Amino acid sequence: MKHYLSPEGSVFAYELDGSQDHLIPSNYTPITTEDALNRSMSFQEEMFNALTYAQKRQAEYPSVGDQLDALFHAGIFPSEMSEVIQSIKDKYPKHV
Repeated sequence: MKHYLSPEGSVFAYELDGSQDHLIPSNYTPITTEDALNRSMSFQEEMFNALTYAQKRQAEYPSVGDQLDALFHAGIFPSEMSEVIQSIKDKYPKHV
C-alpha cells in the first residue's frame, strides 16, 4: 500500500499497482508506511485516552453472564434461584 495524508490529517491508503491513483486528490501528501502506522497508533492512543474510566473498566470486565455464572457456581444465589438456573443448565447442557 502507499499512504497519503489529507490536509485535515487523515491517513489514506491506496494500492501500490497504481490502479487507484485516479482516486488520490492532488492536495494529499505522500507519507511513508512507517509514518502512517505511527499516526494510526497515535490516533488509537488518543481515542483510548479520551475514554472515561467507566468505559475502560466496562471493556475489561467479564460479561454480566460470566459474572452471574461464577456466582452461581460459588453457591451465592438463594436456593430457589439456584434451582431455576440448574434446571436450565440441565435442560441445555454444554457440548464439550
